Amino acid sequence: MKALISIDYTNDFIATDGALTTGSAGQSIEQEIVKVARTFIEQGDFVVFAIDAHEPDDKYHPENKLFPSHNVIGTEGQDLYGSLKQLYTINQTNPQVYWLNKRHYSAFSGTDLDLRLRERNITELHLTGVCTDICILHTAVDAYNLSYKIVIHQKAVASFDPVGHKWALNHFQNTLGATII
Repeated sequence: MKALISIDYTNDFIATDGALTTGSAGQSIEQEIVKVARTFIEQGDFVVFAIDAHEPDDKYHPENKLFPSHNVIGTEGQDLYGSLKQLYTINQTNPQVYWLNKRHYSAFSGTDLDLRLRERNITELHLTGVCTDICILHTAVDAYNLSYKIVIHQKAVASFDPVGHKWALNHFQNTLGATII
């Protein structure tokens, strides 16, 4: 069984005026990321929207030393970007669609993601979203360590760092044994 994990495709990471935007790189994958999510939903597969969820003025979170405040809970910055938001909105009551607030880069860190996947006998994870070399990478590494098969949708991932993006795609394939499609 397979599942899709759509990671951090939010206003703060994608919109031109987002707090930590990937800009045109993130915006250019919108159609593909929506197409992949729609396909998984229509097939009845489990679809997880794993979204950064930061508290305002959290002085203990290590990311605050590295990045500006972003994806603050309850703000427009944390909302899904563009037509992915519309797709989620019309499917949010579907029991196969799950919103997962995450506090760290990996969708597995401190969440119930692994439990929800195992309850459904899921062994193959498809990853889309941003940033290829940060949250996608850390989620993929944890998935690998938990023995999931990993599939990366190359046209549905992006980063604000082109060198990091390219490095991560190579790492997924050559170090984690991921399939790149």
